[in-house]
Parts: sequence; structure tokens; C-alpha cells
Amino acid sequence: MPDYLYPGVYIEEVDTGNKPIEGVSTSTAGFLGVTERGPLVPTLVTSFSDFTNAFGSYVQEMVQGVPVDRYLAYAVEGFFQNGGQRCFVMRVAGVTPPASLTSLDGGMTVTANGPGAWGNNIAVQTAPAGLPNKNLFKLIVAYWVDGPPSPLPDLTQPIPATIAQPTVLESFDDLSAVSASSTFYESQINQVSNLITVKQQTAGVPVIETYLASQSLSPLGSPSPLALRLGRDETLELADFYGDDSDPANKTGLLALADVDEISILCCPDEFYFSQNDTNISQALVIQCETLMSRFAILQAPYTAGKPENNNPSVPSARGYAAYYYPWLQITNPVTGVLLPIPPGGHLAGIYARSDTNVGVHKDPANEIILGIDKLQLSINNQQQAILNPKGVNCLRLFKGQGNLVWGGRTTSPDPDWKYINVRRLFIFVEQSIQLGTQWVVFEPNNDALWARARRSVSDFLTGLWMDGMLLGTTKDQAFFVRCDRTTMTQADLDNGKFIMLIGIAPVKPAEFVIFRIGQYTGGGSDVTEGQ
Repeated sequence: MPDYLYPGVYIEEVDTGNKPIEGVSTSTAGFLGVTERGPLVPTLVTSFSDFTNAFGSYVQEMVQGVPVDRYLAYAVEGFFQNGGQRCFVMRVAGVTPPASLTSLDGGMTVTANGPGAWGNNIAVQTAPAGLPNKNLFKLIVAYWVDGPPSPLPDLTQPIPATIAQPTVLESFDDLSAVSASSTFYESQINQVSNLITVKQQTAGVPVIETYLASQSLSPLGSPSPLALRLGRDETLELADFYGDDSDPANKTGLLALADVDEISILCCPDEFYFSQNDTNISQALVIQCETLMSRFAILQAPYTAGKPENNNPSVPSARGYAAYYYPWLQITNPVTGVLLPIPPGGHLAGIYARSDTNVGVHKDPANEIILGIDKLQLSINNQQQAILNPKGVNCLRLFKGQGNLVWGGRTTSPDPDWKYINVRRLFIFVEQSIQLGTQWVVFEPNNDALWARARRSVSDFLTGLWMDGMLLGTTKDQAFFVRCDRTTMTQADLDNGKFIMLIGIAPVKPAEFVIFRIGQYTGGGSDVTEGQ
């Protein structure tokens, strides 16, 4: 209460008691996988060009002398082709010291923004600033995916056509070495460059000179480009996918994605990185979704799944936090121009996002066309899907005149209550929205007035969902109920600071089996009674 200490008119703002609940996003995906380069932190990506800028292009590795494709880049591309708008990408890599170098004067350390031998393909060069000020400088950064040319070209000049052009070229001008300056080089480069981070070691404008083969640094007159060094690759292990949280500020792998609250769809396009028979990564995805209860996993059949009738979901989810799709897709390899099989997870995550945007999370993301592909790995007929559908295997099928469609909308749960994808994702949406929208209740006086305000907020939110067709029922009473009173809390609950609200909702189930009963009738009247 304000103090009234002088005569006059007082204006007071009062709380009307109405606390609206806003629905959370359901279309942000989280991708885990192998990239060409990039940081080991979850990175927001809003287009495929964002992805290539931060993580590079398509990846193919040599395994025992055989080229093996890694699928994260293709999945992110398919996500955006099918309607996805934003996702977080988490690179999987061995945690080794990244490539780096220190300027001749020891003033600045330049480090690749992620581990791996790719950092050795970065060259940097200092040059005079564009402004005529000797206390400012320019830093030019170049990256060659296939390795830098030797000798390195002068990056301050146009690179001759006879020399391999950089894959990525960055320039930061008018940089200051004064930490209080608005153009201090750490603040201008870190979190902005897609290749490096920098660290000031000593004061002064840094100078980068050529690193001689004798392993000594020696000035050669004007600054020359210098390549980062000592970056190395390590063979990936399953633990790299699981991640490490021993340093809470630098979590890796799947554990790092767990901290990104915005993620509602989870997928690892490199789900079968180690073996087509290995489901460890699949299990980790499902466990995270079931533990957090705020996201849904898209699982993929292995490429060598075998005959359709022998296919089963890789990992069941008891409460329906995962869906399993079969078969793989085929696209035209943008590098070689030949057909390339890829797992469907990224494209499906985009379809989830598109369906949520166009209709809502209450619609099963099925009977949706798959964009950005040439064809499916194989054709599935009705008889084969009759075996697969009850198992929870969602089929991707070609229908003449309609295209390649997602033709299944089930989770991997054996519980009939959680059989459908849209039911589980609707509950995630409702639960997360209510949880975030009722934080104001915490530490309020736990009495009838609070209960009434909370009931009103939740009821208004659910009414909006019902009016949007997300809940089943011709009336609100049929669609949901909200209880928060002495029937939901005992005196012991109140004494222990517990606020308990009971909510029930009637989700809309998909029309999975559409049946038209047709009979003969004579022209003078119907032989089929309405409703039979």
C-alpha cells in the first residue's frame, strides 16, 4: 500500500486478476549430428544459408577407404524445404584443442571456433585499417574447405584466379585494441565470425607475421597471412553424441540440447553413425524427450531395414514421445548429381513445423506431401502397411497424382491413450503453455482468491484452444474441465505450500480410418436407414 502523506489526487495501478496464458512454440527443431566445421554449442539457424555459414556444407568421410555420407546438412536443408523456420543445431565432434595461433607480438590469440583439423585450413592476416588511424587495424580471415594453398596469397589483394579461392572470406575493419572502445576487436569478432574467436593477451595493435617452417616466428617486413595450426580430428565415440556436462558452461552433444527450452522436435539425422543395427542414439533421444516432457523425437528406420513386414520401431516410448518413419528418401546429390539415399528425419521435422503453422499442433502431421526429394527408397503397398501400421511404423508412400506423402501418424507407444502423434504433441503444448503462463502463482497467498484467478487463466486458455478446434466437444464442458478448490487440496497440502489444480482435456483424434458405408436403394425411397 502506498503512503498517503500529502493532500491531493493519487493514481494507483491495480491488478485486474486476469493473467492470460500464451501458447508456446511447437515447431522449433533441435538437430544433432556431424558437420564439416563449426562451434560446439547449440546454434540457432533460420535458413540453410545460416547453416552453411556456421557449419559448412555436406560431409562425406572415408571409413576404411570407403566414402560414407553424413546426413545433418541434408536434413537441415530438407527441414527448411518443407516449411521449417528455425532450429538449433548441435555439432558432434571430439573435444580436442582447436587450431590456433598467437600474433608475433603476443598481443592476440586467434582460435578456430570449434575443434578439429578443419581449423588448420584457416588463414588470418592483419592490415592497416580503412580509417587513417595507426591505432586501428583490419583482420582478414579466410577458410579453404580443401586446405589453404601454398604459399598463402596476400588476403589484402584480389586473389589471382590461378589460386584456389577461399570457401569463406571474412573481413573486420577499423578494430581497436582498447577494451573500452566500441570497436574493441574481441567484441567485434567473437560471436560474429563463423570461423574464429580472438583473445587479447597484451595491449597494443596486434601484428600477424608469416610462420616459418623452422617453427620460429620472424618478421618479414609487411604483415603476411598465417595459417592456424595444431587442430586435429579424433575418432567419434558414442559418448560424443551423448555429450558431457562435467563443465556446465560448456556442455556438449545431446546434453547441450537439453538446455535449449525452445526445442520441441528432436532429431539426429546421423542416428546410425556407428552401425545400422545400433539403436543407442535412438534410445538417448527418446530418454531425453521422456525425461524433459517438452519435446518429441523423430526416429528413422535404418537404410538396411529389410523387408517391410520385418520392420519394427527401433525404440518404444511408453508414453508416446517418439515416432518412427520408414523408408528413406532419395535426392539428387548436389555435389555429384547422382541419386543419394538420406534418412527422412529432417524433412519430417519440417513437415511437423509446416502442419503446426498451417493448421495447429492438434493435427496429425500426416497426409502431407514431402518436398525436396526425387523419390522414396522403395514402394509400400496397402497390404504391407497393414502389417506395419499397427506396430507404430509410419510409412512414407507414393500415390499417383498426389506425390510422396507421409502416410502414418502413430507414436511408438504400446499404450492406446498415446497412440497418436498429435495427441502427445497437443499435451506437450498444453502442459508447457500452462507451466510457463502460471509462474505468477508461485509464492502468492494460497487461498480462494488465488484459486479463482488461476482457474480463470487456465479456463480462458483452454477455451481458446476449443474454439480453434484443438479440443473435442460441442460445448466447453465436453472439451475440458478445470478444478482448483478444496476438493483438489487438503489442509495438509495447504500447510505444505502445495497448490494443486486438476485439468482434463479431450484431445481430437485423427480420422485414421475413413469408412463410407454404401448400399443400393430404389429410386422411390431409401432402403438404407440414416445412421445405419
